[in-house]
Amino acid sequence: MNTIKIGLCGLGTVGTGVVRVLQDHQERIRHKLGCEIEIVKILVNDLAKPRDVIIDRKWLTDNPDELVNNQDIDVIVEVMGGIEQTNQLLEQALNQKKHIVTANKDLMAVYGQKLLRLAKENHCDILYDASIAGGIPIVRTLVDGLASDHIQKVMGIVNGTTNYIMTKMTDEGLPYKEVLQEAQELGFAEADPSSDVDGLDAARKMLLLANLAFKMELNLDDVDVKGIRHITSDDINFAKSLGYTIKLIGIASMDDHKTEVAVEPTLLPQDHPLALVKNEYNAVYVHGEAVGETMFYGPGAGSLPTATAVVSDLMEVVRNIRLGISGNTYIDPQYERQLKTDSEKYSRHFIRLDVEDQAGAFQEITNVFTTNQVSFAKILQLPGDKDGRAEIVMITHKISQEQLLKSLQALGELAVVERLISHYRVEGEE
Repeated sequence: MNTIKIGLCGLGTVGTGVVRVLQDHQERIRHKLGCEIEIVKILVNDLAKPRDVIIDRKWLTDNPDELVNNQDIDVIVEVMGGIEQTNQLLEQALNQKKHIVTANKDLMAVYGQKLLRLAKENHCDILYDASIAGGIPIVRTLVDGLASDHIQKVMGIVNGTTNYIMTKMTDEGLPYKEVLQEAQELGFAEADPSSDVDGLDAARKMLLLANLAFKMELNLDDVDVKGIRHITSDDINFAKSLGYTIKLIGIASMDDHKTEVAVEPTLLPQDHPLALVKNEYNAVYVHGEAVGETMFYGPGAGSLPTATAVVSDLMEVVRNIRLGISGNTYIDPQYERQLKTDSEKYSRHFIRLDVEDQAGAFQEITNVFTTNQVSFAKILQLPGDKDGRAEIVMITHKISQEQLLKSLQALGELAVVERLISHYRVEGEE
């Protein structure tokens, strides 16, 4: 087969990048694969819209059937987004024996396992490295590079929008709303930023990583999610004074074949590699039993970084076609889905309290933690103010989620505790 023909779904930021990479790197791709990759159809919403990439207008169509039912097309490259309609399109394409490359983490988080099984039934490939961290080849690393290792933990910054916001708040002392508006003006954040700032985007990516790393089939509902909307400058400054940086971190771990997956604001030591990841960049930290600690860093979004990952997946599909080994990328989960209980989830925690500044208040608070066997690595108590209130900031030693929740509930029942201002996970000091 001298030419592999593709249908491209979407000609937005990433789709335009895919066209450019295929055009600009044509000779290099031909040299590596021994064949041509040719675009024959591009699915778009608006046929008349001006494009900022050189294309043959005859490629454009607004009819999905011209891709799905086109017998000349070998591979569908999906970069248009969406879930339900996109899923239907890809199911039809797989049933037509077409291979799939996608950058759609929303789709893969919801329908990924179903699509992967359908691809296997039809002896097709479906690759999705670009869906998780843009230009970082983390999926291929977990599937191939670390295939022989037992992955114990995956932790990372997998959302560029929230990392940009947290960087600006930390480095420049700007409030959340002001930085969010700036991120929207620069195009880093959507007009409705909920998916990013509430942690859903990161949760979908961490779900995909956890399923790959732990060879298990988890669901999106299994991910504990907490976003960044309520982080204040005071939280950041207190964390700094104790030697930490706050980041929105995705964490997936497995112990004794039981897993935990979470996305939440997390304090990291200021010299931790993930604490040094700035602005819209992503990084994924992988801990394997044999390899130890490794970290993968790079741009997590953008036209050309993501397009490069898409084309890399496309080239892998083409290699498999030429070798006659398509349809073998999906492997059934090795382990049954098992989640850690609250008594099995362990980490350290940052707790910030608004309390009455009176004799015996600290003793009452201490009694709560003693009852729940919680001890502290660091405590910071601020002088009382004229309203007769003070703040206490604490970093616990490693405790279970059950101990944390019981302690917080008991604190809420104390008359001397005005309110729990904030509490965050602490990682990176094992």
